[in-house]
Amino acid sequence: MAAALSALLALPALAQVPAPAPKQSRPMLLKGATLHVGNGTVIENAAVGFDNGKITYAGPQNGANLSGYEVVDVTGQHIYPGLIHSNSTLGLNEVESVRATIDWREVGEFNPNVRSIIAYNTDSDIIPTVRTNGVLMTQLTPVGGTISGMSTVVQLDAWNWEDAVVKADEGIHLNWPNMLIETGNSSDEARLKTMAETRKQTLAELTALLRDAAVYKAGQHDSENLKLAAMAGLFDGSKKLYIHADYGKEIIESVNFARQHGVKDIVVVGAGDALAVADFLKANNIAVIYSGVHALPSRAEEDVDMPYKTPYLLHKAGIPFALDYNTSIHGIRNLPFIAGTAAAYGLDKEHALASVTLNAARILGVDKQVGSVEVGKDATLVVSAGDLLDMRTNNVTHAYIQGRNLDLSNKQKYLYEKFDNKYKAQEKSVEPTTSLQP
Repeated sequence: MAAALSALLALPALAQVPAPAPKQSRPMLLKGATLHVGNGTVIENAAVGFDNGKITYAGPQNGANLSGYEVVDVTGQHIYPGLIHSNSTLGLNEVESVRATIDWREVGEFNPNVRSIIAYNTDSDIIPTVRTNGVLMTQLTPVGGTISGMSTVVQLDAWNWEDAVVKADEGIHLNWPNMLIETGNSSDEARLKTMAETRKQTLAELTALLRDAAVYKAGQHDSENLKLAAMAGLFDGSKKLYIHADYGKEIIESVNFARQHGVKDIVVVGAGDALAVADFLKANNIAVIYSGVHALPSRAEEDVDMPYKTPYLLHKAGIPFALDYNTSIHGIRNLPFIAGTAAAYGLDKEHALASVTLNAARILGVDKQVGSVEVGKDATLVVSAGDLLDMRTNNVTHAYIQGRNLDLSNKQKYLYEKFDNKYKAQEKSVEPTTSLQP
């Protein structure tokens, strides 16, 4: 009876979010795996050493000095940089049907001073499930309104939001007002007229806000204006402007608008029509975060597999890009398979990996810390028994964030094992039956 009660009491504990891993206490060295550096380089029979959370060696195993390291044999497996998901609401949105668990947007249209990091829930049940597939960092992105607020890059193993920060308030997110498309239907005239007036008013307010912010940055003030102060970094390049736009004309219009107002560093998010305006993006040195790999074509005349091969075509056109699974928290765990799809439709496998590691780190401004397995960078990496980008073979056996060895258990694994054991026990308890012969 006592044993059964103890087992029953232990069940809820097993389903909880794992506690953050303790700080690395001794040098570690992983040996024998194939190393995918993240910059296109692949090293067979490699070794990766790290100490105090930083990578100290990454290269051929026969060149590693094993003295002083605790060696972990991962022969036959693959080592990758920790994957980075851009444009995410992970930790800001838990259960969409429960309003109290949703904290991804602020009221109002213009909120450049809103900090997404303040609302980040490090105890989200979803976080351990995405780590299991190799996603170890994300960009917390507010949504809604015209200017949603500021995003922050975080690592996914922390007690609180302060500990999670990799780069705080690194950019401001602008949702570009949709252009109007004439339908030729006279019944739509009044509605389109109202929409046109609203769009004109929004652009006028956005223009005034950017002008005021530029003047505010250039002057001295007795009191601080939080909205204008938050935008100051746009004019010296210390903050990025992430423009959420898909339609080609909207991409061109929004980038030109931002350039005219002195914005230095621009990234287009969504970028559904990026290929149609590739020359413009390249001429203006604009990177994109492409969100549409697992989607249908946007136009009837397009190839059915156009979204799948767009990453390859972007790479061929010389457009720097990262891949994401849009803001849906339910798809973040599929990030490696988004890259895998791109690889299946023309993109080189290592370039596909870079689209969710080093390229993403460069776009988010954290490539000096993470994004590739190189000496001096954070020891944020994953080990998979098979190809990390293939949903059939992805099997993360080890994961480290800043050298800390992560607990890869999660609620989904717990529930699988719980009910797997239940039905196995039931099968054993059922007595075999014999059929009656005539």
